[in-house]
Amino acid sequence: MQLDKQVVIVTGAGRGIGRAIAERCVEEGAKVALVSRTGSQLEETAAGIRQARGIALPVPTDVTNLTEVVSMVDKVEGELGPVDAIINNAGSCFGVGPAWEVDPETWWQDVRVNVLGVHLCCRAVIPGMIERGKGRLINMIGGGTAGPITHIAGYGTSKAAVMRYTECLAAELKDYGIPVFAMGPGLVRTSMTEHQLESEAGKKWMPRIKEMFEQGRNVPPTLAANLAVELASGRFDALSGRAFNAGEDLD
Repeated sequence: MQLDKQVVIVTGAGRGIGRAIAERCVEEGAKVALVSRTGSQLEETAAGIRQARGIALPVPTDVTNLTEVVSMVDKVEGELGPVDAIINNAGSCFGVGPAWEVDPETWWQDVRVNVLGVHLCCRAVIPGMIERGKGRLINMIGGGTAGPITHIAGYGTSKAAVMRYTECLAAELKDYGIPVFAMGPGLVRTSMTEHQLESEAGKKWMPRIKEMFEQGRNVPPTLAANLAVELASGRFDALSGRAFNAGEDLD
């Protein structure tokens, strides 16, 4: 039980990758707080976990709202205990098309969720981790982190920013013994990629996604879940500030 009795927050936990991560953390002994905006999806995730006799606390939260994030962490610590790890998986990718044609508000919303959401959640748990002298932060990256990605510029820009933010936090928290990691899940079939497959903009500007899935390049979400557990377990704390991809042989 790599996460025995640890309290872990998973954002974007209502479905897809976040749900898989939450379920895997529980399998490894963690008490999990489930966070996303959609309460009904969180309840579905929680019901499955409870059926398997795990502990799950659904907390509907807009990760871009400071007040809601602070309230969420207070609730988690009040009901489950001090936070040992947070896995910032909540994300947005709806600004599809040439950067100069995408609606600026949609473009900015992708950046806002993917960057501000990560920052607010980290900001809310770090003081307690510093006080206790332990804790781990895991931030989700993706396409655009290491190089340009076409027709989802808001998403790509945000993921590059999350990588640098992870590096900055790792440097700032080094003396406190709090590791910070970035992790990439690979191309997973989720509601986000479904939007790229089914929307008119996605069909026009991102036909490569359909081609990649047809070629079998569909990474199961369980690989990201396994990676999240490995990083949260403490085995790789010496590599704080680094990026990891699902399916890699970490040893």
